[in-house]
Amino acid sequence: MNISYRSARLLSAACFVALAGGPVISQAADTPFEPIVGQAGKDVVWVPTPPALVEKMLDMAKVTPQDFVMDLGSGDGRNIIAAAKRGARAVGVEYNEEMVKLSQGIAAKEGVADKAKFVQGDMYEADISQATVLALFLLTENLNKLAPKFLQLKPGTRIVINGFGIDGWDPDLTERSDGDCGSWCTAHLFFVPAKVEGTWRLPQGQLSLQQKFQKLSGSLNMGGTSVPIADGRLRGDVISFNVNGTSYTGRVSGDTMQGNDGGWSAKKQ
Repeated sequence: MNISYRSARLLSAACFVALAGGPVISQAADTPFEPIVGQAGKDVVWVPTPPALVEKMLDMAKVTPQDFVMDLGSGDGRNIIAAAKRGARAVGVEYNEEMVKLSQGIAAKEGVADKAKFVQGDMYEADISQATVLALFLLTENLNKLAPKFLQLKPGTRIVINGFGIDGWDPDLTERSDGDCGSWCTAHLFFVPAKVEGTWRLPQGQLSLQQKFQKLSGSLNMGGTSVPIADGRLRGDVISFNVNGTSYTGRVSGDTMQGNDGGWSAKKQ
């Protein structure tokens, strides 16, 4: 069935709200601002992540005070405020200015205004380059559009998402919350993979790698014999693969790889 882009977005929004169990209700102009489940936004309707799942997401990402956490489309700021309570520096990017003011007020009441910051802006234009964790609740269509920016982040950056996924990119971890989370109990964790596609020179021969997100395929050419690799995978900057039953595990640093046991190394050609 062919539908227009606008119709597709409206359908996605309607499904999003239906899953959350809330109606789309307009905000009266003469009343103090309060967010309403299903209210329209620039790119997605607002549906809050249940507190139990917020904590589960931050647990999965192992957020610490050393982290810089960001949320794109931060809504009422709950992901950012929860991260700040764990000691992390955190920034939410939200297009709705009233939501930004609301989030700032909540952060102040919760005593984390020094760590939880909120800015009005377009999530697609936001600078996320310094983030070590992204905690998100967006539709797959939004995530797909953001995926190229995600892949430019430092390898090992954690992206934890409520419910939805990124087309073609399998989660590294999926878990469910045990708390009161209604329709939203599942979160997916992704580690930004290092970029390794290409040709590498090892003492054992020439390694050719093809990469699809964190999954690797390819071959090792040893003395004119090409042997396919198996179980090729990245977890951030950690690479692992097998060749003829021999396991290779190490770390990627730019154009070099170093085996964990010092038994192998590689340089990109």
